[in-house]
Amino acid sequence: MPSQLWREKLESWAIPQEIIDQAPESPWIHPPVLFQIPQVIDLTPSHARAFEALPENGSILDIGCGGGIAAFAMGQKAGRVMGVDHQSQMLEMFSANAKARNVESSTHEGFWPAIADQVEVADVVVAHHVVYNVMDILPFLAAMNSHARKRVVIEMPQHHPLANLTSAWKYFWNLERPIKPTPKDLLNVLQQMGIAAHLDLWSGEMRANRDFEQAVEFTRIRLCLPPSRNNEVREFLLANPQPENRELATIWWNNSI
Repeated sequence: MPSQLWREKLESWAIPQEIIDQAPESPWIHPPVLFQIPQVIDLTPSHARAFEALPENGSILDIGCGGGIAAFAMGQKAGRVMGVDHQSQMLEMFSANAKARNVESSTHEGFWPAIADQVEVADVVVAHHVVYNVMDILPFLAAMNSHARKRVVIEMPQHHPLANLTSAWKYFWNLERPIKPTPKDLLNVLQQMGIAAHLDLWSGEMRANRDFEQAVEFTRIRLCLPPSRNNEVREFLLANPQPENRELATIWWNNSI
């Protein structure tokens, strides 16, 4: 089944236990500073797909919202925005960004779809850069679908978001990293669910740490290395700069509830 294959491919990204056991801190970090949004948001194909389905003064539900780059790209066309995230700092950013833009908002703290029953239905439901964190994908997608009056829009990289560290894992740990799942695997899951979804492939600017030393610190943590290895990580990043662009995908489908 496609949903089981999705789970198995994500499980292949697990870090070997012997590496985790010696890590000074958890490598599975989502620093809120990386999820703050600019005052002016450059529109992407994902934003465009949401915008065209959103009615005037419509509502948008942002799953794994961070600072709200998916929701607030709608501008004044969105009369109400709702954010779901399991980190309270993300929701605080989301609320502050809504207030700064004079947009009505509400937030819900917790994991989707565990808290889906607490969240109201919206015209458009979006999730940007979330699905690679979701092994149990069927209920996640089903809850998105059941909460969307008009459209669901998912944005995801064409390759796992940690694929940019593949060479670093090889260099520091001699560890090979997998290459799947991909957006086409998610399309197969949606087909299994009886949902006829569309796939748009495109290239966008790489979201990177503005502060290089901050990038060194976050990379060291993700690689399960101690602070004493900071200089080595710094040298590696200088010798292997991240690309300026990355390959992205938008998966979307229309709904009627």
